[in-house]
This record gives sequence, C-alpha cells and structure tokens, in this order.
Amino acid sequence: MLVDSVPEQRAETAPAPPKRRAIRAVGLLAAVAVLLLVAVMSIAVGAKELSVAQVLHGLFEDSGTYADVVVDERLSRTVLGLLVGAALGLSGALLQALTRNPLADPGLLGINAGASAAVVTAITYFGVTSLTGYVWFAFFGAAAVGALVWFLGGSRGATPVRLALAGTAISAALYGYLQAVMIMDDAALSRMRFWTVGSLSTATDETIRQVLPFLVVGTLLAFVLARPLNAVAMGDDTAKALGAHLNRTRALSMLAATVLCGAATAACGPIVFVGLMVPHIVRSFTGPDLRWIMPYAAVLSPVLLLGSDVIGRVVARPSEVQVGIITAIIGGPVFIFLVRRRRTAQL
Repeated sequence: MLVDSVPEQRAETAPAPPKRRAIRAVGLLAAVAVLLLVAVMSIAVGAKELSVAQVLHGLFEDSGTYADVVVDERLSRTVLGLLVGAALGLSGALLQALTRNPLADPGLLGINAGASAAVVTAITYFGVTSLTGYVWFAFFGAAAVGALVWFLGGSRGATPVRLALAGTAISAALYGYLQAVMIMDDAALSRMRFWTVGSLSTATDETIRQVLPFLVVGTLLAFVLARPLNAVAMGDDTAKALGAHLNRTRALSMLAATVLCGAATAACGPIVFVGLMVPHIVRSFTGPDLRWIMPYAAVLSPVLLLGSDVIGRVVARPSEVQVGIITAIIGGPVFIFLVRRRRTAQL
C-alpha cells in the first residue's frame, strides 16, 4: 500500500495564512488541555477504585497504601504512557513522510519485529527474565533492523518504495522466526505472551530512566527534520532545487524513527495502530506540513494511548485488559474506515 502523497505536499509550498496559523495554534493548546485531562484520569482511575481524597493523599504522602498505588503504579505508568505515546506518534509521522505513504506505521519498516525477535532471543537463549533486560535487547533489535532496512533499501540510493519493501520482507522473516521459537519453547511462549501484547502495567521509574535519553534525542531530531522532510515530500527534483540533502534527510529520519519506536517498544512491547492512526488523522486538519503534524501527533498520541489504558483498567475490574489490546480494538475499525475513505476520494 505505497501511496505517493506528492500532490498533497505541493499544496503546502506557500506559508499558511496568519488566520490559519492562529487556528492551528489554538487547536494545539486545546489538544494539550485534553492531554492534561487524560493524564489526570490515568492517575485517578484504575482497577482499584479510589476516591479523590485517597488519590490526593497518595500523591502527597511519602508512604502508605495509597502512595504505593497512586505513585508507584499509576504515576509511573502515566509518565511512561506520555513518553511512549509521543514517541509512537512522532515515529509514525516520520515514517509516513519518509515512505510517502499516509497509512504507514513503525511496523512497516520492521522495527517492531526487530524488537520482538530480540526479546524472544534473550528469553530463550540468554535466560533474560527481567523487564530491564528486555529493554536493552529490544532496543538493540530495533536498531539492528533499522540499519539493515536502510542498507537493503539502497543506503545512499534509498527510495520510499525500496525502504518499505525491505521492511516488509524483514518483518515477515522475523515474525516467522519469533513464532517458531515460541512454539518450540513453552517458557519463552509464556513470558513473551504478555510482552508482545503491549502494556504499561509494568512501568517503573527505572524503565523510564533507561528509555528517557533515547526518547529525548529522537524527539529533538524529529522536530529538526520537519522542514527538510517537507521539501523531500515534494519530490526529489524539487527537494534538490530547494537545497535539501535527500540522503542525509532520509538517513536521519530512519535513525530518529528507529530510536523513538525502538525505545517505546523496548519499554512497553509492540503497541499497534497509535503511530498509524494519529498522524494520519492529524494530517486531515493540519494539512501536510510536518511542522504542525509533529506537535499535534506528539500531543494526541499520548491521549489515545493513556485513554486506551484507562479503558483497559475499568472494563474488566478488578483485573485489566492490556493497552495493546484496546488500541488494536479501536484501531482496526478506524484503519478500515481510513482506507475506504481514501479509496473513495481517489475514485
């Protein structure tokens, strides 16, 4: 499903009128307000019912039952959800621009598959059982696959189509390996079954500290690349005429997407549809300018992720449904709708 969005991008060559920029800015502020509201809900609502007084007591007391629930569990998973959601949204926006495919997501280039294959290898052959160990293996797997996709996609001569085809082929091979290992190793299957669903429930301060440097670097790099990616999206000839460095921009975009998605997957497992849905929906009201798509995606993706996490905590009390399952339930119908709407628009 490789869709060239060059015609869309050419409509954005002129700066947006001041009124339109003001509307976008107000919309972004509204999105931040919604994010704050969802973050508060993520702290206040959970599988264990607590009153507002108990939540406040847990936040501002150093110890006790409420502090254990609110601070040690909910606050950590809320912070991690904010970081991971923003990372998935930004990586999706980067990859959609890089591949010129508005329905692309981090899975298209094999990054999720690389992280998952590395974790199952760590469990089966190296005896790794802790989340801390998973983080580093998952990040290494994502980075290795990102580099391999860049190499197979033509390196300096990489094109959107080559990168997408290389990522699809590697993903298929790695998922085959992953399934074979889990079928032959019951212990690996038992441990991987939880991780591969995608969850924020295992969030800890240590996990946040480990992935935070990567997420900060990837986020800064993504925002720096917004302007050159706008030029690249107009087509190679136009981008060169505007002074853009095609190979450098594509290489740095691959690096940023790999760092962001790799760190997010390492921390929570592969969470689907967030990196696909949010940038695509955002583009419908911001236009194709990445200087606006990225801020909106960085704000609204955590809204979707934390909102899904809250839903998962309350629909099956006193147990909970993992956030990866909720985003898949929401994302499937939305993805079908987006594809059908795009096909209708092209007819």
